[in-house]
Amino acid sequence: MDILTWTYIIVGLTFALYIGIAIWSRAGSTKEFYVAGGGVSPLANGMATAADWMSAASFISMAGLISFMGYDGSVYLMGWTGGYVLLALLLAPYLRKFGKFTVPDFVGDRYYSKTARLVAVVCAIFVSFTYVAGQMRGVGIVFSRFLEVQIETGVIIGMIIVLFYAVLGGMKGITYTQVAQYCVLIFAYMVPAIFISMMLTGNPIPQLGLGGTLADGTYLLDKLDGLLPELGFTAYTDGSKATIDVFFITAALMVGTAGLPHVIVRFFTVPKVKDARKSAGYALVFIAILYTAAPAVGAFGMYNMLQTTSNQPIASMPQWVNNWEKTGLIGVDDKNGDGRIQYVKDPAVNELKIDKDIMVLANPEIAQLPNWVIALVAAGGLAAALSTAAGLLLVISTSIAHDLLKKSVMTGISEKQELIAARIAATFAVVIAGYFGINPPGFVAEVVAFAFGLAAASFFPVIIMGIFSKRMNKQGAIWGMISGLLFTISYISYFKFINPAANLPENWFMEISPEGIGTVGMIVNFIVSFIVSRFTPAPPAHIQELIEDIRIPRGAGEAVAGH
Repeated sequence: MDILTWTYIIVGLTFALYIGIAIWSRAGSTKEFYVAGGGVSPLANGMATAADWMSAASFISMAGLISFMGYDGSVYLMGWTGGYVLLALLLAPYLRKFGKFTVPDFVGDRYYSKTARLVAVVCAIFVSFTYVAGQMRGVGIVFSRFLEVQIETGVIIGMIIVLFYAVLGGMKGITYTQVAQYCVLIFAYMVPAIFISMMLTGNPIPQLGLGGTLADGTYLLDKLDGLLPELGFTAYTDGSKATIDVFFITAALMVGTAGLPHVIVRFFTVPKVKDARKSAGYALVFIAILYTAAPAVGAFGMYNMLQTTSNQPIASMPQWVNNWEKTGLIGVDDKNGDGRIQYVKDPAVNELKIDKDIMVLANPEIAQLPNWVIALVAAGGLAAALSTAAGLLLVISTSIAHDLLKKSVMTGISEKQELIAARIAATFAVVIAGYFGINPPGFVAEVVAFAFGLAAASFFPVIIMGIFSKRMNKQGAIWGMISGLLFTISYISYFKFINPAANLPENWFMEISPEGIGTVGMIVNFIVSFIVSRFTPAPPAHIQELIEDIRIPRGAGEAVAGH
């Protein structure tokens, strides 16, 4: 059977599974809609958290970034993995004890202020929309290549599927769908990785294959270190970024991820705090399987890509290049007219334009694996994008229905009205996210780093000091969030949009790139909130007692939708 038939069969079966689960587990109350009724087992929640965490960025883009950036791409690995550990150990159990579903809910109640809640709602919605636009784009790319439809059509199909199970099932539907999506995406990621590792190095474990030897006896990484400098690129295992920038980008991704609202919600879907800790541990194991394999997948992809394209005759291009050319994500231009492809760093001479996002999806085709494996990767990419998109859409709908309407604007609405508002908000969110997927601003890839920087500069200090400092008050929180946000937005906007020509290491503050500036924004937030809270009245006595109580994560009650 050809790739198209296999893709229709495998993707069709997985979609039928997701929709079946959504119908089986549809939400009947706000508690089921927001936190799946709080009755999910730690193992299932660990799988769902892993699927929620590993977005299209992890599945599709991360190995692509590593294959093109080599050593420098490791900041994404370190930042995203470290962020998860930080979240699981430092934040999740305490927020679970506090018993609030959403970050704005925590901020509003801990800082006894509607203004603080509104600032947090704006941050949550902005970060979530930024992130979800990238997921919808990922869905469009997979559909355009593997189902041979337009990217626009692909995004619309993805919108309908997500809308169906997110709006109908709420967190209950999403949780059990994400368990299925984790199984699909990890199987789809590891099967081709194992195949290619066996073919190149004879080792069935990709993590070990990365350090293995090729058929000619040279080490894979040594081979890449030899091939890339010849083409003008940095050696694969050498980094070109300044150490301080690597540190700040890693820290921004870490603390930004730890403040991401859609993952924090997952810790309320289990019955007890002990279960929240357990599910965090399970999720880390499930995430580690993919994250430890990503450097190998990136290196295999780069090696195979160079072997099949560099200096090869254009007349006999491999089939995978022709297939991807139709999507517009690969372009071949014989600039010197010699009939061969020159793939080099210098853009004036380079004849092969290749989108970083396609490396994982194209990898099985480059290695000429069976058609069913190629179709499986398509289903995995869709599972990764859709699982995260659903989690983010739920955050947007809860921020609007619960934090904005129920807690700020229309405090008298009933639970039924709140549930209807949440579903309407989710529908609007899907439409807007779909629009950004079809018409991505040229900066979607940069804006994902932007989202992490903003989450780091706005949420992280407020959550940490809210848990660990009894002296932190509403004035400190509000001014801290605003100053951290304004600083980060100004810096990124200047270098990315106002004056992109100046976006060079010599013009950056202390050699820190716009991707890493969220860490500085976080430090600004910490300093401002600390100073302001010292010169303004201390929080009321009942808030101080509450913080004393949160510090002991044992014995937390059920998650409740804010009293």
